[in-house]
Amino acid sequence: MERRPEQVTIGIITIVATVLAMSFADAVVKYVSATFTLWQIYVLRSLIVIPALILISGVGSRSFRTGWRLGGWVGLRSLLLALMYVAIYAAVPVLSLSVIAASLYTAPLFIALLSALLIGEPVGLRRWAGIVIGFAGVLLILRPAADGFTALALIPVAAALLYAMAAIITRSKCIDEAPMTLALGLNLALLGVGTIATLALSLGRPMLPAASAYPFLLGAWGAMDPRNLAVLALLAALMLAISLGLAKAYQSAPPTIIATFDYCYLPFAAFWSYAIFSEPPDLATIGGMVLIAMAGLIVMPRPRTVQQKAEAPAR
Repeated sequence: MERRPEQVTIGIITIVATVLAMSFADAVVKYVSATFTLWQIYVLRSLIVIPALILISGVGSRSFRTGWRLGGWVGLRSLLLALMYVAIYAAVPVLSLSVIAASLYTAPLFIALLSALLIGEPVGLRRWAGIVIGFAGVLLILRPAADGFTALALIPVAAALLYAMAAIITRSKCIDEAPMTLALGLNLALLGVGTIATLALSLGRPMLPAASAYPFLLGAWGAMDPRNLAVLALLAALMLAISLGLAKAYQSAPPTIIATFDYCYLPFAAFWSYAIFSEPPDLATIGGMVLIAMAGLIVMPRPRTVQQKAEAPAR
C-alpha cells in the first residue's frame, strides 16, 4: 500500500488522457455515422485492435498467455463495456455530444452508490448530497417535462450505469489482471457483439421497415474506400488507447477518485461538439454540466481519507 499516492497520480493522468481519446473517438463515430453501421465499426475496428494488442504484448509473454485465459469477471466486465458502447453510440446520430456526455457522466454517481452496495464503501451524507445535486443536473439537461424531450436522451444514462458496474468490477475483481488482458477481453466482446448483430440483421433486415430511417444501427455495411479505411484505422488506434487506459486507470486508484477526473470528458465533448458539428451547448446544458461536475467533486473522497487508506496495513 505504500505506492498508493504514486498509483493515484498515475491513475488520474491516465484517465484524463483516456477520456480525451474517448471524446474524440465519439466525435469521429458521430461524424461517420451516415457512412458506417455501428456493427461494421465494431467488427472491423476489433480486427485491427486485437492483433495489435497481441503484437504489443508479445507472443510468449505472460500478458499474452493470460490474455487467452479470460476469466468470468473479465468476461462480464468486457460485456458490460461493450453494451455501454452500444448504448452510447445508439444515441450519437440523434443527440449532441454535450447532452450524451452529461447523461453519461452520471456514472460517478452510480459508482458511489454501487461502491456502497457491492464493495462496502460508505456513502455518507456528503456523498448523498452530491448524488442529489448530480441528479438535479441531469434533470436540467434532459428536461423531461419539455416538449422537445425524447426518450433517447435516457439511453446514455443506461450507458452510465453499465460503465459504473464495469468500473466496480475492474477495481474489486480484476485488479490483479494485466491491462492487456482486460483490453483484449473488451475488444473480443466488441467483436462478438458486432458479429452477432451483423448476422442477425443480415437475416432479419427484410422484416425491418425502420432500417432506412436508422441506418447506423439497422442498415447494411458501407463501402470501404481508402478514406473509410483510414477512418477505421484512426478509430482502432483510439480504441487501443482507450482499452488500455480504462483498465490501467481503474486499477490504479479507487473508482470514486478516477470517476471524478472522468468528468474531463464533459468539456472535451463540448469542445468537439462545437468544433466539428457547430453544436454549442445551451445555457441549461452548461448549467447541468456544472452541477454534475460539482456532484463529482463532492462524492470524491477527501485527500486525508485516501491517505489514511494508503497508510492502513493490508489485511
